[in-house]
Amino acid sequence: MIRKQRSAMGLGALLAVLAAGLAFPAGAAADETTADAPKVNLVIDVSGSMRERDIDGQSRMAAAKQAFNEVLDATPEEVRLGIRTLGADYPGDDRKTGCKDTAQLYPVGPLDRTEAKTAVATLTPTGWTPIGPALLKAADDLDGGTGSKRIVLISDGEDTCAPLDPCEVAREIAAKGIGLTIDTLGLVPNTKMRRQLSCIAEATGGTYTSVEHTDELTEKVNQLVERAADPVVTPVAVEGAERCADAPALKSGLYTDREEFGQERWYRVDVAPGQELRASVSVAADRAVNPDYGVLLRAVTVHGREIVRGEAAGNGRTDVISTGLRYPKPESDGGGDDEEESGAETVCLRVTNSFSAASGVKTSPGLPLELTVDVVDGPSQAADVASFGLGRGWWLLGVLVVAGFLAGMVWGWLSRWRVAVWRTN
Repeated sequence: MIRKQRSAMGLGALLAVLAAGLAFPAGAAADETTADAPKVNLVIDVSGSMRERDIDGQSRMAAAKQAFNEVLDATPEEVRLGIRTLGADYPGDDRKTGCKDTAQLYPVGPLDRTEAKTAVATLTPTGWTPIGPALLKAADDLDGGTGSKRIVLISDGEDTCAPLDPCEVAREIAAKGIGLTIDTLGLVPNTKMRRQLSCIAEATGGTYTSVEHTDELTEKVNQLVERAADPVVTPVAVEGAERCADAPALKSGLYTDREEFGQERWYRVDVAPGQELRASVSVAADRAVNPDYGVLLRAVTVHGREIVRGEAAGNGRTDVISTGLRYPKPESDGGGDDEEESGAETVCLRVTNSFSAASGVKTSPGLPLELTVDVVDGPSQAADVASFGLGRGWWLLGVLVVAGFLAGMVWGWLSRWRVAVWRTN
């Protein structure tokens, strides 16, 4: 009898182990398929001012709820969506408590539309406007995974919890290099709110939109959620060095970094004979800067000899300044300064900026920098216009001089002939 019981227990344990063994791979496979899924966190302002009835005859909160319900119906299946609130729970006057009032209403993950709508229906305008703390928590909600990450912030007023400046929070989030974009929507025209929400969006490469009608809000949020599902190239975070010898080696790709005001950053790229290096850099002014600035991108050898450069200047009218360069390495070139047996040459890319911060503006973290590196097969001589000398200047100038001289002689002869015919007649 005891043997039978032990046999039954052993059989049960074996079945449990087998069941667990079958279950874990399925879970792992599910994790692999969702790791690169796009994620969106909708952050909704539920502060007391959302009671105002100035959007199509209804309250701002009612308009936001209606828009959310329509957005939830239209959300693509592949998007992992969550909803976070700010100012939804604390109705009191204690600032310290009110500035902690942010909560995840619906967790970021596969969307249950009915459950999400039910959660949204419970919202009632209540308290403060802690935008900065809410953005920090919203970024944590999106942590992990390799897919695109987007926060959509909907508010009707500026933050009431400074000195945790939402602009600085957005810059800190961008400085992490996790590829997170923050888009902002302002529900009513307000100069201070527009400046703050625009600053938040610009710091992460997002957009700001002012909305005054429910259908505009629905349409814009839908666009942003659908945009998250579009295939995107996420920049790889990299940290440039202060000199070429310590610089990170880069392959073809898109990279993001931070560069302090007036600082230089170094990167390295290997270019084989017959290949062409194409590089471009963009530096964004995500805060107030003084006018007259520039960015310089130089390709130099490991011994400091400049190969080629690209430069651009601005005067305060644009927030982003970009430049690029090309360096084709000939097949027969054997004179590189640091060539290996394979013939590959190490090219050092040096990025320098001449931005300066406006008075009272923080200089840290540095300005966002985006670097594109592309190493491709070099153009054939027959396909390269420069191989015919047209890009070298003097050859073209000589052709134009000779052509102009001949055209002048022909025109002079024709003019004299016409005068002679006129006199004869």
